[in-house]
Amino acid sequence: MDRSVLEGIVEDLRAGRTPTLGVEDFPCFSAEALEGNQHVDPAYLDAVAASLTEADAATFERALRAIDEGDLAWLGFKVVYDADEAQRNTDNEVTKKYGDAGSADGQPLVFFCNDAKEIVASREPSPRDVFQMKDVTRGPSMHNEQFEGLTWLSVPLFDQVRVWLLGASDAASEVAALADHVGFDVTVVDYDPAYVSEARFPRARRIVLPGGNFDALAEHAAAPEDYVCVLTRGHMFDPEGCVWATKHHVHYVGMMGCAGKNDRVRELVLAAGATEGDWARVKRPIGLKFGAKTPAELAIAIVGELVDVRYRQRYSEEARERHEKSLGR
Repeated sequence: MDRSVLEGIVEDLRAGRTPTLGVEDFPCFSAEALEGNQHVDPAYLDAVAASLTEADAATFERALRAIDEGDLAWLGFKVVYDADEAQRNTDNEVTKKYGDAGSADGQPLVFFCNDAKEIVASREPSPRDVFQMKDVTRGPSMHNEQFEGLTWLSVPLFDQVRVWLLGASDAASEVAALADHVGFDVTVVDYDPAYVSEARFPRARRIVLPGGNFDALAEHAAAPEDYVCVLTRGHMFDPEGCVWATKHHVHYVGMMGCAGKNDRVRELVLAAGATEGDWARVKRPIGLKFGAKTPAELAIAIVGELVDVRYRQRYSEEARERHEKSLGR
C-alpha cells in the first residue's frame, strides 16, 4: 500500500472533499480480482468514495500508523448490493448466532482491522458485521459470502513476501502460479528466454540472465526477508543458486533434488566458499512431505511449505497455539 495515497485521502476528507479511489491502489476492486463475482464490479469503488466523510479520516489515519509500525493490518470494504437483504438476520442452525440484527445498515463502509482484531470505522457495526470484519485478517476474508446482500473485500497494509524462483523449470511454472494465488510476490530467473516467457510465468517478474548460465545472478540482490526456491532446469545451476541465496542471508532457501544429487551440490557449494552452516540452512528436499511427484503436485508441496514458513515468521508460537486451539487441533 502506497502511504502517499492514504495521506491524500485523509487530506481530502479533512478538507471536505470526496477523494478519488483507484483500482491500482485498491486492487481488490480490479476486474481481475472480481472475475466471476456477479455482485460487484470495479465501478463500486466510486460508490465507496462518494460515501466517505470526514468521520472516515480516522480510519485511514489508523491505517497510516499501521504502515509505520509494520503491523499486520488491512483496510476492509463492506460492499452492499442489496441493502434490504443485507440488514435481514440470516443466521441459520449451523453458524454461531449474532443476535436479532443483520448488517448494521445498507451502506458501504471502509474499516481498519489488524491481526489483534482492533477495528476502526466511522460507524458502529453490528455483531454480525464485526464477525465478517475480523475475518479480513485471514486475508482476504474467509466468510465474505456467508450472508446475502453484501460481501467484503480487503487490501493488506503490509508488503508481500518476495519469492525468488531460480530456474524456469516446469515445477517453477506451477509454483509461480500457486504462490501468486496465495499472496507471494514472485520473481523467476533463468538464462533462456524461451523458458522465462510470459506464457509460462504470466504474473511473475521475469529476469533473463545473459551468457547462457547463472553467472550474472550475482548482479542481483535478494533481501534478508526474501524466500528462495532453487529449481534450475536439470539441476545444472543449483550450486550457484544455493550460494547466492545463503550469501544474501535470505529468510528461507529450499532446493529440489534427491540425496545423491544433493551430496554433489554440497561439495560444489562448499568449494564456492560457502560454509557448512550455509549448507545446513538449505531445506532439502524443498516442500512438505506427502508423496508429491508431478510438477503440479510438487508445487503444492513447495507452496504449502512457503505458507507455513510465512505463518511461523509472522505469528508467535503463542498466537499459533491459539489459532490451532480455535480449530480444535
